[in-house]
Amino acid sequence: MKNRSKKLHRWPGLVMAFFFIYYGVSGILLNHRNTISSVDVSRKLLPSSFRYNHWNNAALKGDLRVNKDSILVYGNIGVWVTDHEHRNYRPINNGFPDGVDNRKVNDILRLPNGNLYAATRSGLYCWDVKRRKWDKFKMSTDAPRFVGLTHVGDTLYAANRSNLYRAFSPVIGSSFEEIVLPAPVGYLKKVSLFRTVWQLHSGEIFGLPGKLFIDFLALILMLLSVTGIFYLFLPKWIRKKRQKGKKLNRSVGLFKWSVRKHHKVGIWSFIFVAFLTFTGMFLRPPLILAIASGEVSPIPYSHLDKKNSWDDKLRDIQYDRLRDRMMVATSDGIYRVDLWDAPLHKFAIQPPVSVMGITVFEPQWDGSFLIGSFQGLYRWNPEIFQILDAMTGEPYKDSGSGRPVGSHVVTGLIHGETGERFVVDYFKGVRESNLGHRFPAMPSSVKEVSPMSLWSVALEVHTGRIFRDLLGDFYILIVPLSGIVGLLVVFSGLTLWLRRYRKRKKNA
Repeated sequence: MKNRSKKLHRWPGLVMAFFFIYYGVSGILLNHRNTISSVDVSRKLLPSSFRYNHWNNAALKGDLRVNKDSILVYGNIGVWVTDHEHRNYRPINNGFPDGVDNRKVNDILRLPNGNLYAATRSGLYCWDVKRRKWDKFKMSTDAPRFVGLTHVGDTLYAANRSNLYRAFSPVIGSSFEEIVLPAPVGYLKKVSLFRTVWQLHSGEIFGLPGKLFIDFLALILMLLSVTGIFYLFLPKWIRKKRQKGKKLNRSVGLFKWSVRKHHKVGIWSFIFVAFLTFTGMFLRPPLILAIASGEVSPIPYSHLDKKNSWDDKLRDIQYDRLRDRMMVATSDGIYRVDLWDAPLHKFAIQPPVSVMGITVFEPQWDGSFLIGSFQGLYRWNPEIFQILDAMTGEPYKDSGSGRPVGSHVVTGLIHGETGERFVVDYFKGVRESNLGHRFPAMPSSVKEVSPMSLWSVALEVHTGRIFRDLLGDFYILIVPLSGIVGLLVVFSGLTLWLRRYRKRKKNA
């Protein structure tokens, strides 16, 4: 039994040492997005699937026609102006903070009076025509991630992840009225189990102190990994050097230090390391399916225990002009707002939307809406209880597979001059239009100035997606398998320590 525990701790531990360092470094970077938001990484340094090819990787989300020959396109590449043929591109990102992460644009809207606005990850902006730059509004929120824009006449409505903001034809210096949406009908104070596990894993559930504690745990994991490697290989190296008659005082001291630290730090951090490893396993497929739809009560006094029932749940907003009502897309579904002080009503029939969130929310002339996500693109009419697959025209049928990704991984929609539409696919880029026309290729001038943020690279590394080109679809097994092996290493280490402790106690 002892030899089995030793083998389980030694050889899988050697492999996991590199994974623990790998997860530790990327995890610390992920915990401090705003701090590293200005740092970018050239896509030329990344595997081929992370390089832009025909507007893939969510390069484009939408467009806005400004005049006959000027069209704004926006998405992860920021904002660019192009002609009606989509051939020539010129960036208009002046005013956004440094770093591609800060110029990720979720929506652009122009009011009837001509004012132009952008909802971005770094805040809400207004275009200054005279200075030809974006100016940021000062908002009464510490959550600058704005996700959607709509308007009623010249009144602008902007949504971040938790609240709505309203102002009449705002210009720089204008103040916004904050609208805290009422709870929905039948509301119970519950939060997503996935979000709870996610924030426990990152430490965000207890704010900055929680994040720093998880960072400390990441450093402990790296220390255990390095000392474990020294523990395993230094004795053999020392013996070989001694046979050659060399003095090895420093090497012997390093070995003894590694043994002491590995034992002491390992036993004191055991429960936290096991918890960190266990929660991480459930944040990626296939284990994510076990918690994706679950709900739990928020942990009291934690970051999830908020009075606002919509905290971090809003994903987009749209005004239904035919029925004179506001519609709000959330992580829990799409709701209608009948009165601002009345509970929101969830539509009885809901379009399929991936857990990654809605990417297209666009009203149509007949009262229906185009709804896009990683599940596909659908034409949804809640009044007549109809959902059609917008790609085929066929009625939607739920396959019951539970997969968060469909056959069409939709990240945006681009409009042609004659009413045609081009669907933007995350992997394939801009597809042929519904009229069979091809969209022009992505110019090298756009690719060269569109890197990937360091935070996004850390996310791809931490989730294992960085190995997609090498392993294909099997990359999704990296996180759950490394989690299982990591737990074996942690518990076998505990078993070995307990045996040593009992033996020392018995001898004493």
